[in-house]
Amino acid sequence: MTSEEIRPATAADVPAVKAVTDAAYAHYIERIGQVPQPMEADHAADVAAGKVFVTGDPLTGGVVGLVVVEAFTDHLFLDSIAVRPDAHGTGVGRRLLRFVDAHARALGLPEVRLYTNAMMWENQEIYPKYGYTVVERRVDGPYDRVHYRKRLD
Repeated sequence: MTSEEIRPATAADVPAVKAVTDAAYAHYIERIGQVPQPMEADHAADVAAGKVFVTGDPLTGGVVGLVVVEAFTDHLFLDSIAVRPDAHGTGVGRRLLRFVDAHARALGLPEVRLYTNAMMWENQEIYPKYGYTVVERRVDGPYDRVHYRKRLD
């Protein structure tokens, strides 16, 4: 897999999907006081359902980043985006976000929605730079979440 390729994950990718997700989210455990929801996801089920797309490391061919998405009738939900910490700042996240937009358009969906934990303030700086606007802040069970959407006009 090249560094530019983003492809559907396969069953063989499940261990890497878990490893990248855990590496990307583990540092939030102490800050938010609980394990972030993406770390508790059923990665095998998400991969089997066609929700996970991965991109690779040009040197090793291993997974360096991923997105988990789910299509609904009126939007594409970006459930999770994860980039291996050693790849931060290399454009992987930007490519994945562009892929999500393109995937939504290919499905004929007019917008992308996502949420992030309110304690993950880095994300609240990133998403507006990519065209996302805040819809609401809401507590869902133990999670204080900021909900975003991006219209794909």
